[in-house]
Amino acid sequence: MKRLILLTILVGAVLGTPPELRVVVNEANSVSSLSRQEVSDLFLKKTSRRAQLGLVMPVDQAEGAAVRETLNREIHHKSLSAVRAYWQQRIFSGRDVPPPEKEGDAEVLSFVRKNPGAIGYISSTASAAGVKVVEVRM
Repeated sequence: MKRLILLTILVGAVLGTPPELRVVVNEANSVSSLSRQEVSDLFLKKTSRRAQLGLVMPVDQAEGAAVRETLNREIHHKSLSAVRAYWQQRIFSGRDVPPPEKEGDAEVLSFVRKNPGAIGYISSTASAAGVKVVEVRM
């Protein structure tokens, strides 16, 4: 069992994307890969446009979701409390609000399918039918 877990982590490291997380965009998008920093900037709304994506509409998973913890740790390199503090500061200063939250992979997938500029993330066990999985370069 330990070997299987180690192998999963190793494969994820080699492929670039954390094993528990897949970043997805609308099928109409031409983007095929993004750097970890680009993904972080999009979800933290430090960037709202990207040449291949146009105007970007990030969507988050619910705060207690394991896949959101993975995004915070592996993509943002922040804890949940640090991300919360970031958004509180942005809200208080009137600069922005966090992305909408969806209750699970199915709702994220539905949102991404319906919105051409949407970007979301799902767990590795979810079917990515109807969306495009983006490679995350570390």
